[in-house]
Amino acid sequence: MQLDQNLVDAAIAQMDRRWPPGEQGGAAALYLNDGQILTSVGLDNLNGGVSLCHETGAICQAYTLDKKITASVCVYRDPERERVLVLPPCGICQERLALWGPDVQVGVPDDSSATGWRARTLREVNPFYWGSQFTEDGTWPAPEVHFS
Repeated sequence: MQLDQNLVDAAIAQMDRRWPPGEQGGAAALYLNDGQILTSVGLDNLNGGVSLCHETGAICQAYTLDKKITASVCVYRDPERERVLVLPPCGICQERLALWGPDVQVGVPDDSSATGWRARTLREVNPFYWGSQFTEDGTWPAPEVHFS
């Protein structure tokens, strides 16, 4: 499944269920290779060290189900600017998504697009992926390498 507006809308709907309109909040949605959508929200905590990204719950669920992630999007409601932003995955979530390979699509902001976002592969978002240094030919590591 390709990242599309339906996936973005699923993330927005999850965000709206968790946080009322007008409040800041965020959520993520993932496509699995069978077309299923998983959503999740971040875990905020007084101790910032135990907080989790919005994508984490859905990523863990996909892994639990032994399903392949094909696309991921994270949204954030910015009440001061009265808009919903698409956020690229942080470095940690890029690592988590790397488990499913360099062709996983992620949402990134794009002000030149009518939607305000665009789909990019992990390879495009992270062209100098560190894990490639540990392969024989310098390519992105196969999914089996990520599993311990």
